[in-house]
Amino acid sequence: MSPYSVDVEADDFQQVVIEGSREVPVVVDFWAPWCGPCRVLKPLLEKLAEEYQGKFILAKVDSDRNQEIAAQFGVRGIPSVKAFIDGEQVDEFSGALPESGVRAFLERLLPSPVDTLRIAAGRARDQGDSAQALQLLAQASELDGRNEDLRLDAADILLEQGQVEEARHLFDSLSPAMRMEARAQQVAARLDFAQAGGGDETGLRATIEARPDDMDSRLQLAKLLIASDRQREGLAQLLEMVLLDRAWQEGLARKTMLAVFTLRGSQDPLVTEYRRRLASALN
Repeated sequence: MSPYSVDVEADDFQQVVIEGSREVPVVVDFWAPWCGPCRVLKPLLEKLAEEYQGKFILAKVDSDRNQEIAAQFGVRGIPSVKAFIDGEQVDEFSGALPESGVRAFLERLLPSPVDTLRIAAGRARDQGDSAQALQLLAQASELDGRNEDLRLDAADILLEQGQVEEARHLFDSLSPAMRMEARAQQVAARLDFAQAGGGDETGLRATIEARPDDMDSRLQLAKLLIASDRQREGLAQLLEMVLLDRAWQEGLARKTMLAVFTLRGSQDPLVTEYRRRLASALN
């Protein structure tokens, strides 16, 4: 029996299809023994699963034996083929397509060489190997030099490594449309804080202790803290500035807090907390 083509029942559907699709696309063939077109499509899918050697897994579900699963996924006629990636259904077709149609369906699911390199770069980064991640992104860029996601990935990694100028150079090469995307705006905010976050923390704190209303020193300290990934401390300084003088430099403290909110994302608990505290300070 091929490891790339498996019979699936209700009790292992979650593990094989839903969880398995987080590693590799899973193609589910809902069939039945009495179905004529199924006897054409099922062997074709099995052949292609073997040919593709693990680039996708074929999960074969007898819809007569697993009517609840078939109903759950809206199977109204068979054969019915549904594709899953990252735990979600992403595509489907019904009926016995010719081999060319099935191949086209599969090719839509499978990552391109550029996508494969980018995924590998992400894994290398997660494992702490930033150099390998950058090398893989460079290889992907050689295949598709217009892919701005690759450049943004590389800029993000360079910024993590403290190579701010190199990261800025890559970021500046992005199109205006790309810079408006949420992930790009987060990188832009980190870049701005990294470039503005210099200074001596001990000296700045001493200055603020002596002159609590020294707004320039507070702002510099806040940016230093944010650039060093201490956003809670930085936000506390910015909030204190709002309380001291909300109109200073045309509301610069408030605007800087909003930039931190962009950096962390709207669903972040720290953002929720400080958005509420900022609203309270302004009212």
